[in-house]
Amino acid sequence: MNEIASPGQLRLDYLRWALVTVPAIVFLGFLSGKLANSGYGNRWFDALIKPDFMPPGWAFGVAWTILYIFMGLALAIIIHARGARGRGLAITIFFVQLLLNLLWSPLFFRAHQVDNALALILLLFVLMALTTFLFWRIRRVAGLLLLPYLAWLGFASALNYEIGRLNPDAETLVAPALKTQI
Repeated sequence: MNEIASPGQLRLDYLRWALVTVPAIVFLGFLSGKLANSGYGNRWFDALIKPDFMPPGWAFGVAWTILYIFMGLALAIIIHARGARGRGLAITIFFVQLLLNLLWSPLFFRAHQVDNALALILLLFVLMALTTFLFWRIRRVAGLLLLPYLAWLGFASALNYEIGRLNPDAETLVAPALKTQI
């Protein structure tokens, strides 16, 4: 049979990919943050001076969940675009930037390497801009889904830079130990 797939079959194929990519990316992001003890509640991070434009802690969980969902949907669109020129390169660059994304939290929150985390996030921004461009060329909607992530990386870079500027001793800062009363 040499029949072309119906529109319904094509939508179902995309949905199958999205049912894999979205939860996988959300889970990997959650796992990276959890293993790194990211955000407020981390004694080292709590001891740092924060910039005035630092959002409340809950905003990070909401933002990253939405961004990871968008990333998963965009990836599913590109995976589904079989035969598209540049698809293999776009998927490869996507996974490289995803790996760097997942490494940022442990580098910043666990290893306290503020300057190295800034270098990493700037590299991540460049790779994400390239990924967005490549996705856009294959399917515009996939590129559009990555624009909020690109904007967030710009904002996160500014936060990382300001935290480093406000805390020149951040990498050697030892957070106060928890006090226990007996």
